Amino acid sequence: MLALVTNDDGIGSPGLGVLARCAAAAGLDVLVAAPRVESSGASAALHGAEEDGRLLVEDNRAPGVPDDVRSLAVAADPALIAFVSAYGAFGAVPDVLLSGVNRGPNVGNAVLHSGTVGAALSGATLGMRSLAVSLDAADPRHWETAEAVTTHALDWLLAGPRSRRTLNINVPDLPRAELRGLRQAPLASFGAVHARVAQHEADDAALVVRYEGTERSTEPESDAGLLAQGWATASLLLAPYADESVQVPGLGDADG
Repeated sequence: MLALVTNDDGIGSPGLGVLARCAAAAGLDVLVAAPRVESSGASAALHGAEEDGRLLVEDNRAPGVPDDVRSLAVAADPALIAFVSAYGAFGAVPDVLLSGVNRGPNVGNAVLHSGTVGAALSGATLGMRSLAVSLDAADPRHWETAEAVTTHALDWLLAGPRSRRTLNINVPDLPRAELRGLRQAPLASFGAVHARVAQHEADDAALVVRYEGTERSTEPESDAGLLAQGWATASLLLAPYADESVQVPGLGDADG
């Protein structure tokens, strides 16, 4: 089985090495293909830089990636990397997609905007088992804790059937001995940040978007709340699908 390791922090992030080592330890063949530059907030966008109709790809070893693992920098958002990999862009088609380890949490309904989660959801829609992992710090110190939790989560993921679900893991940036454990959790109402839109002071035609931290303590049993309490969290996310349980009315005569 082949695992594609990607992220939205770019090819220079140590999180790629963490996931590559976990995949190799699980007995998977590994390919690292990550954005050439940071693509945070890209969601499932399919942006990429082309030259004569070809996606720009170059060999570039991510930090901590084993020497025997192929490592590529791609001028593309992570979801596009997932998409083209499913059509053999980098050789064999991956069976598993691992995204992260992200610098900073991906919790709550804000996961909709995450490039880390967007890549994983794209992989799920393309038939891959998919896992997104994030570490709760802008400049993490305890990558080993993320590696331990990822190893456990990946074992569970590989033992189950393929599905349209993505396993979203968030890990507190704590020493392994201080981690309280792993809890399955619902998504918080929004997530780690929210936006506030206001008029620009000097330009009535311009809008300013300010991102501010949400109060995690108001939803202590959510993924954001449990993460703040020292738990790693696991949330199963469904890739887009058509919900036929509710009938949308037709246009009367147009229905015949």
